[in-house]
Amino acid sequence: MTSPINLEGKTLSSTIAKLNAPLTQAFNPQSSSESPIANTPTPTSSSQSQRLADFETLTAALEYAADGNAGYNFYDAKGNLRSVLSYQALRQNAHVLARRLAGLGLVHGDRVALIADTTPEFVELFYACRYAGLIPFAMPVPVNLGSHAVYVQQLRGMLDSGQASAALANVDYIGFLKEAAEGSQGLRWVGTPEQLGELPALETSLKANHPDEVAYLQFTSGSTRTPRGVIITERALMSNLQGIVRNGLEIRPGDRCASWLPFYHDMGLVGMVMAPMVAQVSVDYLATRDFAIRPLQWLRLISRNRATVAFSQPFGLKLCTLRVRDSDLEDLDLSSWRAAGVGAEMIRPDTLRNFAEKFAPAGFDARAFLPCYGLAESTLAVTFSQVGRGFQSLRVDAGTLVDKKMAVRLQAEGRKYSEFVNCGRALPGHTVKVVDDAGLTLSDMRVGSVLVYGSSIMTGYFNNPEDTQKTLRPGNWLDTGDLGFLFEGDLYVTGRRTDVIIVNGRNIRAQDIEELAEQQPEVRAREASAFGITDANDVTTIVLVIECRLTSITDRQSLTSRLQRLVYMAFGVNCLVELVSPHTLPRTSSGKLSRFAARQGFIQRTNLTDQLSAAESGDK
Repeated sequence: MTSPINLEGKTLSSTIAKLNAPLTQAFNPQSSSESPIANTPTPTSSSQSQRLADFETLTAALEYAADGNAGYNFYDAKGNLRSVLSYQALRQNAHVLARRLAGLGLVHGDRVALIADTTPEFVELFYACRYAGLIPFAMPVPVNLGSHAVYVQQLRGMLDSGQASAALANVDYIGFLKEAAEGSQGLRWVGTPEQLGELPALETSLKANHPDEVAYLQFTSGSTRTPRGVIITERALMSNLQGIVRNGLEIRPGDRCASWLPFYHDMGLVGMVMAPMVAQVSVDYLATRDFAIRPLQWLRLISRNRATVAFSQPFGLKLCTLRVRDSDLEDLDLSSWRAAGVGAEMIRPDTLRNFAEKFAPAGFDARAFLPCYGLAESTLAVTFSQVGRGFQSLRVDAGTLVDKKMAVRLQAEGRKYSEFVNCGRALPGHTVKVVDDAGLTLSDMRVGSVLVYGSSIMTGYFNNPEDTQKTLRPGNWLDTGDLGFLFEGDLYVTGRRTDVIIVNGRNIRAQDIEELAEQQPEVRAREASAFGITDANDVTTIVLVIECRLTSITDRQSLTSRLQRLVYMAFGVNCLVELVSPHTLPRTSSGKLSRFAARQGFIQRTNLTDQLSAAESGDK
C-alpha cells in the first residue's frame, strides 16, 4: 500500500499556495537580478550526513537530498552562472508540477515525452513525472538544426514507440515537437513548461513510488540500429546508482561533479543527474552544444569550482586536446579532478595519453582516468576500473585476434597489434561472461560475445517483445551485442558484433579501417565510417565514407587512391571510398557516429536499395 509524500507537517493547500510559481525563476539571474544567490552556485560542502543511494526509489532519494544545501548549477557558453536549482527547490517544484500533470487526466503508468535540453525545467519535469506516478522518457535536442526533417522523424518515432500520452519541450524546440506529434496516436497534450505552469495544481496526494514500478524509459543511442525504449524499474535504477556512487566512483564528502553530457543520454541522465542527487553532491552543467563549440569552458568549470568527478566520452577528451590552446593552460588547475570517467564508446588508449600529456601542465593527473563500460540495457554502468589507478591496457597480436579470436599478448616489437583498454570488473551484484557462438563460456583471453547478469538489467524493450527475446537470453543474461575478452577478472571490449565485416571469410573490424583513415592529414578525427555492403550475389564490399574538405579534384582522387591502397595493404581487401561534405555522416543522440545510419545514407545516395539482398534487420 502506498503512502503520501511527507510535506513536513504543512497543509497541502498552504504548500501549493507558496509553491504555485516555479521557483527556478527566483534562482535565475536573467529573470531576477536582485536574487541574493543569483551568482552563487550550490556549495560543495554538504550540510547533512551523506547517504550513498541507500534508498528504494528515486523520489525517496530526492526527499532526503532536499533537506541539504546541494543541487544543480547551470552555466552558459561564456561560463557565467545562468541558474541554480537546489535539491530543496527541485523537490518543491516537482511536487507542484506533479499536481499540474495530474490535471491533464493522465493515469498511473502513462508515458510522458520530454525533449531534454540542459535546463532546470527538464530536471523538474522528470522528477515531477515520478512523483505523479508517470513514466518519463527523454528525447534528444537536434544534433544538427539543418536536418529538420530527420529530427522530426526521430521524434515521431520515439513518441510512437514510447506511446506517449503527453509531450513537452521548451520554446526552442516546441515547433519540432508539435510537427512530430501530428497524427500521433494517444497524445493528449503537447506544450511547453510555461504552458504547463499555467494549469492549476490539483489538490491530490502524492503517493510514494514502489521499487518494482517502471521508473523511466531510456532510448538507446541508435549507433547500430533504430533506437528502442529500455524499461528501467526503480529497483534496477537504485541498484545501479548504488554501485556507481559506492563502488565505481567511491563518492565521499567534498566531492563535486561537472558535466557537459546530454541529459537524453544514459551517461548524462543516470551518471550526472541522478547519481549526484542520490549522494547529495552538487553538479555544474555546461550545455552539450556549448561544450562542442568551446570545450575549454568545461575544464574551466572543473578548475574554478574544484570539481572532483567529471565524465566524458572519448571524443570529448579528443575535442579538448585539439581545441584548447596551450596559452589557456596557464589559467587552469585540474589537480582536484580525481575521477575522470571515460566510457559510452570504444576507448582508444592514444586518446587518453594525448589528453594526459596535453593537460599535465594544468595539473591533470593521468591516474584520475577511470575507464568504465555500460549500456542503457543495464541502466548504465556494468564495470568500473579502480579509482586512482589510471588506465591500463593490453597490446595483443592483431592477426591472431582476427583469425583465431584470441587475445595473445604482444611478444615482439614490429608486429601489428591492437591495443585495448581495461574497463575493470563488474559492479557488486553483477556478473560478466564471454561466450562463443554456441553460448559456451570462454576462458580468459578468448574473444566472444559479452553477456551481463545482475540487478540492474532491464525488464525488456517497451512494446517490443521480439527484440526483448533476442537480447535477453535464457536465465536473464543480457546480450550486450559487444565483443570482448576477460583477463584476470577485468573486461576488455574489442568492438560491436555488427561492426565486424566478413569479406571472403575474413573478419575485419570496422574501427580498424576507420582508424587507418583518420591517420591521414586530410581526415579529422571521427570523420570516417566503415561498413559492409552485401549484394544479390552474396558478395560483400567494404565501404569507407569520409567527410572531406578538399575541393580540388586532383587532391580528392589522390586521397581516394591512397586510402584504397592502404586498406588493401593492411587487410588484403578492396575498398570503395566515398568522399562527402562535412556534417554528412549521421550521429546518434549522444554524438557517436552511427554506422547503421551511415550505411543507410550511402545506400540512398547510390540508389542501391533495390539491388541489395541482405535484409536490413540482419545488418542492424
